[in-house]
Amino acid sequence: MNEDREVLKLVGARIRALRKERGYSQESLGEKGGFHFSYIGQIERGEKNVSLVNLAKIAESLDVNLIQLFAYVDEDFHSTESEVVIQEIVGMLRDTSPHNIQLTKNVIREILKGT
Repeated sequence: MNEDREVLKLVGARIRALRKERGYSQESLGEKGGFHFSYIGQIERGEKNVSLVNLAKIAESLDVNLIQLFAYVDEDFHSTESEVVIQEIVGMLRDTSPHNIQLTKNVIREILKGT
């Protein structure tokens, strides 16, 4: 049972670290994911055994891949420079219009034709 709690604490600590990196409060992260801020706090403290569906919502709210929630704070997990840039691009695209997303897709397609 202690091992179960340890996993919950590690994942919770990772969520807390990612949230703070982005400058989000528990309340703002909760709002983005559709959760109450107290639920986010319980997850971060390892008190809640959060479902995979809710973890996916939290990852999306943090603009990270789900797998990044399992890159424990104690371990050396580093995204490649390309992965970081791709995540930044995805974040920018989430905040723009469908028209701009299509334009971006067309530009990328043209750039990649030459490679």
